[in-house]
Amino acid sequence: MRAPAVFAAAATLILAGGGYFYWNGQKAARVPLGFATANGRIEVERVDIAAKLPGRVAELRVKEGDFVQKGAIIAQLDTAELRAQLAAAKASVERAIAGIGRAEAEVAIRQAELHLAEVEMRRAAELEQRAAGTKAELERRTAQHLVAGAQIVGARAAVADAKAAKDVAEAQVAQINATLEDSVLRTPVSGRVEYRLVQAGEVIAAGGRIVTILDLTDVFMTIFLPTGDAGRVALESEARVVLDAAPSYVFPAIVSFVAAEAQFTPKAVETANEREKLMYRVKLAIDPKLLETYRDYVKAGLTGNAYVQVAANAVWPERLAPRLPNVSK
Repeated sequence: MRAPAVFAAAATLILAGGGYFYWNGQKAARVPLGFATANGRIEVERVDIAAKLPGRVAELRVKEGDFVQKGAIIAQLDTAELRAQLAAAKASVERAIAGIGRAEAEVAIRQAELHLAEVEMRRAAELEQRAAGTKAELERRTAQHLVAGAQIVGARAAVADAKAAKDVAEAQVAQINATLEDSVLRTPVSGRVEYRLVQAGEVIAAGGRIVTILDLTDVFMTIFLPTGDAGRVALESEARVVLDAAPSYVFPAIVSFVAAEAQFTPKAVETANEREKLMYRVKLAIDPKLLETYRDYVKAGLTGNAYVQVAANAVWPERLAPRLPNVSK
């Protein structure tokens, strides 16, 4: 008869111990005063690298998963036709320069002719005044002088026309060079290649996407807070992120955005009760310097809990002090 009593006592102790640990766990999970909490997912800003012009993809220098630095070449479009056009445009520049030389030489010739016509006209005028020359000769020399002056005007117009032709040819060279530059696709951000959407040799249209980059300098968690909490959250307030995949680490963050209008919480929020409420969208940004250190660990879609300071004088509890993985080698 003593065995059942022993078993009953043991069961009582187990239940009591379980209740004690559950209570402690609930106490640890309880949100401290002056803070708000919500669940969310890690999101990474995506950047699509697209071609400005249609063409054939001559080379792809990255594959999915590669890390690329800002300004690195991602892909190269075929430029054989453009380079032929560039050679023709440069030849047009040289031809225009030669045309300017010829036109300026023509101006010099016409100026010499004008000077000679002016001398002959003055001499004819002197002779006519001394009755040593005829009035008809003076009129002929005067007409030659006027013609020489008009020819200078035409020669100078030819110089301006040649210079304009040179400007047009140089503009064509600049335009083709700009098109050649657009044929080299570079990443505007540092990040990781998420998708490679084409293969070398494929022909793409203008605006065709080639690669999608995850911008690892713009990583954030989106959460939703009720009116009572969102109304007390200030921009750049401190926050903490604890990921489900790494619950022993606490990542610091700041509030970078608070929506101006409430909305029904999307289905991504885990609790059905929360989804029924009007909530405010809040973005928690992670420090880019921290992201640079842990860039190999950044993965979009990781779920976790976020804690936000909603009271300026609230003190972070020890369990939410920043704790980061050790990446030293």
